[in-house]
Amino acid sequence: MSKTSRKKWDYHDIAQWGPGRHELGATIPVSGTADDYDTGGWRSERPLRDREKCNDCMICFFACPDSSVIVEDGKMATIDLKHCKGCGICAQVCPRDAIELKNEIIARKLEEE
Repeated sequence: MSKTSRKKWDYHDIAQWGPGRHELGATIPVSGTADDYDTGGWRSERPLRDREKCNDCMICFFACPDSSVIVEDGKMATIDLKHCKGCGICAQVCPRDAIELKNEIIARKLEEE
């Protein structure tokens, strides 16, 4: 297959497919490798926590799809920016509005100050 051609998937009978029939797509050869990859690099917005508003209710921890809320001694310690993709779910579920999303470039400058 040349670099410019793509495989044409035959899925005309997809309604009859069962667990044993799936076209090959992305594969995960082994589990438990998420720590090996920095996936936060394409984030355009960064969550910033207001420590004074945060009461460590941990709702953000349970809602984060990337396990990017780091907990120490039962409290939110930080956000793992190596894996956070900036989806904003943590900010949406925070009952105290202690997390807000900022443009990644602006957030970096704020952290440097």
